[in-house]
Amino acid sequence: MSQLVMARVQANRVPEVTVEFWLIKLMAVTMGETAADYLAVNLGMGLTATSLIMSAILIGALFWQFAQKRYVPHVYWTAVVLISIVGTLVTDNLVDNFGVALETTAIAFTALLAMTFAVWYASEKTLSIHSIYTTRREAFYWLAILFTFALGTAVGDLVAEVFALGYLTTGIIFGAIIGAIALCFYILKMNAILAFWLAYILTRPLGASFGDLLSQPMEYGGLGFGTIITSLLFLAAIAGLVIYMSVSAKTSAPGLKGTHQIF
Repeated sequence: MSQLVMARVQANRVPEVTVEFWLIKLMAVTMGETAADYLAVNLGMGLTATSLIMSAILIGALFWQFAQKRYVPHVYWTAVVLISIVGTLVTDNLVDNFGVALETTAIAFTALLAMTFAVWYASEKTLSIHSIYTTRREAFYWLAILFTFALGTAVGDLVAEVFALGYLTTGIIFGAIIGAIALCFYILKMNAILAFWLAYILTRPLGASFGDLLSQPMEYGGLGFGTIITSLLFLAAIAGLVIYMSVSAKTSAPGLKGTHQIF
């Protein structure tokens, strides 16, 4: 049995990349956008207080995740939802509290993400998520995830607001780009690791665009459902999928059966 298969069977700490993975990830980033707005604006907590509180909760969730030493669906996806919220808040703080332009924010997070990947690869000789079985690799993984959320928030807001394309058009654009990446992967045999990370980054602005479309008032280009209803709707859907994934994980061999791996 190869080292990669051994790692996946014994102790891979993140999920396989399946249809369910992408569905829940997309809903998590959508909820991250609306929940951040709800906490900071609707509850009147403000960006600074919300950021500090949610960052503290995220740190606790990551300690919980690292303590598992394996993939546990409800623990892992709790961390993803929280890091989605914090990633959104990081970008919002830079733009709204510190006056950093979205263009600058997008460039800065692109550079930070590229640096993370460079150091990760130099240290581990791989960026594959199928071999996250050490604490160091998992630390690189979660740092990359944080920067993808912050970058995706900046890029999505840049296209929707600064370029004034609106939420629906922005969502369609990013959806089309992700579709093109999928075609390149399946038809042109694009590198799986590159395809995964590109799609992972772009699902953030895709989800955020549709989250804003549902939650924002009609006068701002949204459908006016509000952040509470939108957040609760996606939270319920996420909980349902996590329960399904938890049950599926108990009835199949880890990483080998019961999954339909995409990347």
